[in-house]
Amino acid sequence: MATLTIKNIPDPVYERLKRQAVEHRRSLNQEVIVRLEQSIASTPVDPATFLAQIRALRVKPRKGPLTDRLITKLKRQGRL
Repeated sequence: MATLTIKNIPDPVYERLKRQAVEHRRSLNQEVIVRLEQSIASTPVDPATFLAQIRALRVKPRKGPLTDRLITKLKRQGRL
């Protein structure tokens, strides 16, 4: 195992880490290690793939663009 010293941690960050450690019933050191592991283990996002997924979710309305009038009408019909 290695030792890492972190200097000049802003007070608000330190206090948040301490609160989170208490909530998770961990020492401050354990909380920092868990947070580092989570950040390293997270999967990087490919922007092109992410945008393609978002665009696939968009569905164009069959009756043209959504307007305030159409949204109000659909709400009255109980469809939104």
